[in-house]
Amino acid sequence: MKFIADLHIHSKYSRATSGNMTVEGITKAAKIKGIKLVGTSDFTHPLWLKELKSKLVEAGNGIYKYDDVYFILEVEVSNVYTKNGRLRKIHNIIYTPSFKDIEKINKYLSRFGNLEADGRPTLGLDSESMVEGILSLSPDSFIVPAHIWTPWFSLFGSNSGFDSIEECYGKYSEEIFAAETGLSSDPPMNWRLSSLDRITLVSNSDAHSPKKLGREANVFDAPLSFYEIKDILKTKDRKRFLYTIEFFPEEGKYHYDGHRKCVVRLSPKEAILNNNICPVCGKGLTLGVLHRVEELADREEGFIPPNAIPYKHAVPLEEIISEVTGYGKESMMVKKIYEHLTNVFEGEFNVLLEVPIKDIERESDERVAKGVEKMRKGKVHVEPGYDGVFGVVRISKDEEPETEEKGQLSLF
Repeated sequence: MKFIADLHIHSKYSRATSGNMTVEGITKAAKIKGIKLVGTSDFTHPLWLKELKSKLVEAGNGIYKYDDVYFILEVEVSNVYTKNGRLRKIHNIIYTPSFKDIEKINKYLSRFGNLEADGRPTLGLDSESMVEGILSLSPDSFIVPAHIWTPWFSLFGSNSGFDSIEECYGKYSEEIFAAETGLSSDPPMNWRLSSLDRITLVSNSDAHSPKKLGREANVFDAPLSFYEIKDILKTKDRKRFLYTIEFFPEEGKYHYDGHRKCVVRLSPKEAILNNNICPVCGKGLTLGVLHRVEELADREEGFIPPNAIPYKHAVPLEEIISEVTGYGKESMMVKKIYEHLTNVFEGEFNVLLEVPIKDIERESDERVAKGVEKMRKGKVHVEPGYDGVFGVVRISKDEEPETEEKGQLSLF
């Protein structure tokens, strides 16, 4: 069974998250997008856990269901602690197969932080110790480092992270077999580190509102099963893990270096020439994902590991419709075209990645069809994001010659 999975989101109980991130709101958005499996998010929060228990129905094999959308039990936690003389701030995603396991995990984690304070709780707990504690209570559970390149709160973060998986997770490093690339990086950037060759790269939305669901996702061909997903990630099985769906990494809000307060955006080379100092105010720049990759990479750009999972880049359909028609993203016209296309073709991802261009043109118009076609071919212009400011993607107006390098799908 081929299906799309978004395995990391947030509920209404997480900070800065839409009140519409309810079970019903998440399910509705998943159907519109064409997502079959979605993370529950936030299972450490007592009120959200109560809602999950009351609404989700057990579907078997560690998977739950609500109105034809399937859920995997998941939470992101913020580990803040001191290690080797430095303050560390790491976000980890925990996956577990049952509510019974959740009860044990929550009881353990509550010793290190207030689980009621936020859907993504802050824990004074070393990542290595946490993996040990969780696996001792729930051996079937697994942990995935979240958005591993974000400057703050990530495994490789320039401000409070580590230089390797081993440095962070110690004797439990082998239990880390998957990592989330985050919005500001894509697989080719991660392939530059030979230390990640054994790791299965996953992409998720980290959505804080229903519209953001699926902005990054994963495509599997396998039974809907917690244990199947775990095995796919552990074995890095290209037959069952077909590809990831990616932001153009430049669109992520930490791709370039910069200083938001001074509206300064610099490439890593420009930042280095300026000693990583803001040329306006003289304070240190926030060093972005691309800069950090350059620091840790032991390969040149363009290297493809032999067992790498393929990927496709995508731009949200509403953004494409808005740009090519000239109407605002929130306008009734964009909404009307979007709803029609997603209804006719059974989901946004089908429109973006699968439906023949001539069929999109038949159901909308030539401008929308050409916009989707250009996105598929990678003919976009992106102003890179920096220091918390999202980048801007524009469908290229130039009819550039098509090249393999510009091709959208990388299937090797």
